[in-house]
Amino acid sequence: VQLQASGGGLVQPGGSLRLSCKAIGTAFKFSTMDWYRQAPGKQRELVANITSGGGTNYADSVKGRFAITRDNAKRTVYLQMNSLKPEDTAVYYCHLFERAIDFWGQGTLVTVSS
Repeated sequence: VQLQASGGGLVQPGGSLRLSCKAIGTAFKFSTMDWYRQAPGKQRELVANITSGGGTNYADSVKGRFAITRDNAKRTVYLQMNSLKPEDTAVYYCHLFERAIDFWGQGTLVTVSS
């Protein structure tokens, strides 16, 4: 299984970014997909996830600002991030747990700064 994340970058506070994560080598449509993030000096935390049926879950810190979606035909999960704040600065990772193994994407850096 490979997870290829992209879409990070530098954005001003209040701006938006969309992250993408393409999954290769997995029965994607049956999997719950997660986005995590890790800020400097902090532990990795769950940002959002989406089940195979489309159910979503968000960290309290991003509710109302972030939206996770999936396109099963493209085997891709997205994280739309709006109203970004400096505290959203982190490396963002997509994640899949399958066959008792944690699979992680390579991480994409999001920097929110003026």
